Amino acid sequence: MTMKEYTDEYYMEEAINEAKKAEALAEVPIGAIVVIDGKIISRAYNLRESKQSAVAHAEILAIEQACQETGSWRLENAVLYVTLEPCAMCSGAIILSRIKRVVYGAQDPKGGCAGTFMNLLQDDRFNHQSEVTSGVLEEECGQLLSDFFRKLRERRKIMKKQQLQEFTMDKD
Repeated sequence: MTMKEYTDEYYMEEAINEAKKAEALAEVPIGAIVVIDGKIISRAYNLRESKQSAVAHAEILAIEQACQETGSWRLENAVLYVTLEPCAMCSGAIILSRIKRVVYGAQDPKGGCAGTFMNLLQDDRFNHQSEVTSGVLEEECGQLLSDFFRKLRERRKIMKKQQLQEFTMDKD
């Protein structure tokens, strides 16, 4: 009996489903999954606001869960799927956990460390490098983030307007 092979797009859809869970909590919608031998062994999404933790990125949480699931910090046969290009911190965790391959959706020109801003994941000065596949369902992943930040700006604008109205009413 052979295990059904899924495409990068299939797994990225799973990561997008995780990102939508973050969005439902008013978190930046970033999702990640870790796959070993075609099986999803961990799922996570951004929880920085909920946990008030700078390190509660989707990738870090997914890697931590995968290590617990496998009983090892070495994830040498793992593939990490994430909706946004990993930052420096997450790239460090990817290198240290020996993840074989990273697949991401949207680029992060201001902080992406898998090839856009810089490329930590393939720097041969480290003792481990990861294969990188970028742009998988890039438009869908990017749209999730764009929509989230557009709505956030709209909410802030409305709140600011309400505060201004309350302030002027208090003065009367």
